[in-house]
This record gives sequence, structure tokens and C-alpha cells, in this order.
Amino acid sequence: MTLMDRFSSDDWSRVLEAPMLAGFAITAADPGGLISAVQESAAIAGSLRLAAKDGGEGSLAHAVAEAYTTSEGRSAATDGLKSLVKGKRPAEASDAAVSRLGEIMALVERTVPEHAAGFRKFLIDTATKTAEASTEGGFLGFGGARISEAEHKTLDQLRSALGVSVG
Repeated sequence: MTLMDRFSSDDWSRVLEAPMLAGFAITAADPGGLISAVQESAAIAGSLRLAAKDGGEGSLAHAVAEAYTTSEGRSAATDGLKSLVKGKRPAEASDAAVSRLGEIMALVERTVPEHAAGFRKFLIDTATKTAEASTEGGFLGFGGARISEAEHKTLDQLRSALGVSVG
């Protein structure tokens, strides 16, 4: 039985949303321009590539990253994200993503508790890499902060939603 088989199809789709939600929560917390969005999207993709390559075969992060190599896996993740954020302002969408991540983490803890800690770390690492991907508040990549105040706040909210002590 694969990890995917331990979830219902709807629950697996939710789990697939998690890395995109982790990165999106950061991006929506402090929207930058086109270059910033590309850099942050690349950070999410890089996190998935790393999980597929070095994420430890048999881990939930690895299984999710492998699912992203299929059009079905990518569609499940993006469809869920689109429906969650439709009609919301960026700050509302960020909050909704953090909330959904908390729900997904609870699902993972119930279904595959032995994989919860590793998956939690994968999501926090994805969000952190996204926050670090572009400079916020500068001009054309110069000046500004590596991680904005809004991104720091969202990282703290995400850690809390995922069950990690903030401090």
C-alpha cells in the first residue's frame, strides 16, 4: 500500500495542495511584482524538486513531490488552490491558505502520523525558501528586506497552524 492509498482521493488532493499553499501564503502576504512572483514560484518548485530527489523515498514529502511530476497531481494541487482563493484579496487568501494548511496537517497526523513531523518540516522549509526568494520593499531587486515583516508574520502563523512552537 502506497502512502497515497492511505488517503481517500479527496484527502490526497488536499495533501497535494500543501506545498503550493505554503508558498502561496507567503506570496500573498506581501505581493511583489512579476519578478518577485517568478522567484517565489521558482522557490516552491525547487523545494518540490529537492523533496523528489533528496526527500527520502517513502516519505510523504517525496510522495507528494513525485505526484507533481504528473499532470493529474499538478491539477489537483492547483485546482484546490484556485477554489480556495477565488474572490479573495491577497491578505484574505494568505489567511485562507494558512488555515487550510492547518486542516491538512491535522489530516496527515490522523492518517499517517509517522510522516507528520517530516511533512511539517517540508512545508515550513518550502514557505521559508519562498520568503527568502526575493527582496521585498526595494527597487528592481536593490534595497529592501530579505523577508518582509508581513512574510515573517505569515511564517509565524504558518508554524502555529502546523503545530510548531513559534518563538
